Amino acid sequence: MPNETVLTMRGISKQFPGVKALNNVDFTLRKGEIHALMGENGAGKSTLIKVLTGVYGKDAGVIWIDGSEGEAHIHSPQDAQNIGIATVYQEITLCPNLTVAENMYIGRGNGLLVKQKDYEKKAGELLANLNIPARPKQQLASCSLAVQQMVAIARAVDMNCKVLILDEPTSSLDDKEVQMLFTLMRDLKSRGVGIIFVTHFLEQVYEVSDRITVLRNGELVGEYVVEDLPQVQLVAKMMGKDLDELNSMSEFSQKAAVSDEVTYKAEHLSSEASKPFDFQIHKGEVNGFTGLLGSGRSESVRAIFGADRVTGGKVKVNGKDVHITKPYEAMKNGIGYLPEDRKRDGIIADLSVRENIILALQVMKGFFKPLSRADMEKFADEYIKALSIKTASKDTPVGSLSGGNQQKVILARWLLTHPDYLILDEPTRGIDVGTKLEIQKLVLKLAEENVSVTFISSEIEEMLRTCSRLIVMRDRNIVGELTGDQLTQKQVMKTIAGGEAS
Repeated sequence: MPNETVLTMRGISKQFPGVKALNNVDFTLRKGEIHALMGENGAGKSTLIKVLTGVYGKDAGVIWIDGSEGEAHIHSPQDAQNIGIATVYQEITLCPNLTVAENMYIGRGNGLLVKQKDYEKKAGELLANLNIPARPKQQLASCSLAVQQMVAIARAVDMNCKVLILDEPTSSLDDKEVQMLFTLMRDLKSRGVGIIFVTHFLEQVYEVSDRITVLRNGELVGEYVVEDLPQVQLVAKMMGKDLDELNSMSEFSQKAAVSDEVTYKAEHLSSEASKPFDFQIHKGEVNGFTGLLGSGRSESVRAIFGADRVTGGKVKVNGKDVHITKPYEAMKNGIGYLPEDRKRDGIIADLSVRENIILALQVMKGFFKPLSRADMEKFADEYIKALSIKTASKDTPVGSLSGGNQQKVILARWLLTHPDYLILDEPTRGIDVGTKLEIQKLVLKLAEENVSVTFISSEIEEMLRTCSRLIVMRDRNIVGELTGDQLTQKQVMKTIAGGEAS
């Protein structure tokens, strides 16, 4: 394993009003190393990355790059770029309307005109050299998310980056695309690039990483060689629990007995984004839609909630015929919906935690009947405590919270309405192990209280642990339902692939 240091951070501290985000944190990256930066939401990972890239100024500590004698002074992302630090985020920051080559060289002419054919030639050579399946003249928008991220990485490599930060690069990729990205990461590693890999997928950490640094509550837990840290110990260190505590958290209560009473029933329901389908859920049942990305699982639940324009079908809620064509009508009928994309469809980033929590209840009451300030404060305090939401205060803008805590705020919003039926679409995507377990336990607790829950996750094991019935989808059609002994990963994959449920 390489030992030549490319980045050294010592004693890094950063404080925000009411929150000590980093406290005396050390981090070391070696040349030609893939180094996973791990921790729960709110552990300080993002803050450390933003200090390193000049988004935040540090309160204390020093940073050295490439073994240089002098301290690196990084006051802006441009400073970071100039000394060889590049970041590729989960959300692509390139220009989809430009070509691949234009994205690789935009803003890099140093005031000089660069001939299009010259940078297209350079782009082609670099893409071929890195085995990236894209053409220089191809519009970026026509590339898959994985290829777009690889183009962003190629741009960084061409700018002679020494440190490459990959922040949740795989959260929107399928298995094949993940392997494409890992191949590129290993190639860059062989060329001596130091890679900081931030992810919540533990299996991926062990597949591709050399070392792991764990943060918890803004402090350094330790740095470990991957082979010396079994996965269960990594989880324990991230959560600050011993193994006995961790095992007890993983032991969910038995799935609640399902009532014969049907909470929601749809016949031939369709929307502008979904094909007609039949569906029902019983009181106290946890079921789920599963299938590959694009199978229609999210489109189906959006039709149930009226989030997409409904084009046909009949719906009954608690045995009564109802007409649901928009979210407000679903809410009035006791249905809540946590959307797949929390940033686009869930949180209102500039509003406070309190305002985000009470939003759905206020909509249901009507804006001409505003909640009293005392009620808003009471509800916010109640759910911040109940869901252990980490926030400096209830007045903090929700956009400044970690992803897991934003997810908890949206959950709080719907729990406050006391729904009969709650739809959770990817509620644990991009959040840490501890918060995942908390949300899974909450789902089962809701079922015990006779709330019906539809739970969607890209992680089949999570759905098997939580759901008593799985609706399997392929090409926007329901191709099977699995219950009881059929609820195995093998049977789910077989049904998705086209085999019948046994």
